[in-house]
Amino acid sequence: MGEPTTTLIPDFVIRKASTTEAHLILKFIKDIAEYEKLSHEVVATLDDIQKTFFCEHPNVFCVISYYQNRAVGFAVYFFNFSTFLCKHGLYLEDLFVLPEYRGKGFGKAMLLHLTELALQNNCGRMEWSVLDWNTPAIEFYKSLQAKPLNGWTIFRLTETTLKQLN
Repeated sequence: MGEPTTTLIPDFVIRKASTTEAHLILKFIKDIAEYEKLSHEVVATLDDIQKTFFCEHPNVFCVISYYQNRAVGFAVYFFNFSTFLCKHGLYLEDLFVLPEYRGKGFGKAMLLHLTELALQNNCGRMEWSVLDWNTPAIEFYKSLQAKPLNGWTIFRLTETTLKQLN
């Protein structure tokens, strides 16, 4: 997974993020939060990025895509588990391509890179969430034969609530 992935798109490369790219990860986190109208929720710092993504045994991973040597997107993912399948799955937390680089196949190439990683890791599925108003993303995912899960509601306990419950 450490080696760059060469795609069919000239001058486009996807590679595992390195510790020297922590600032890019934070920038892309802020960019996607702005796009999703959630900038007020970003509390991540460079130190958080270093400790989370680049520790001895990370539980979360990042790939960064480059076009003509410019960072144009990122994807953050981790492995979850399905008891029904008795297999791990790849959970895509975030996939983001800078607006000026959308529509060039970069997002699709990144998603396909992640499907390769899922297969290499013997995953039984790959999942992600999308905001219900994000029609371009929904249509893009459907064009790849991804199916929305009906009948499921996402629940969340925040860090504050976790502390209150314990």
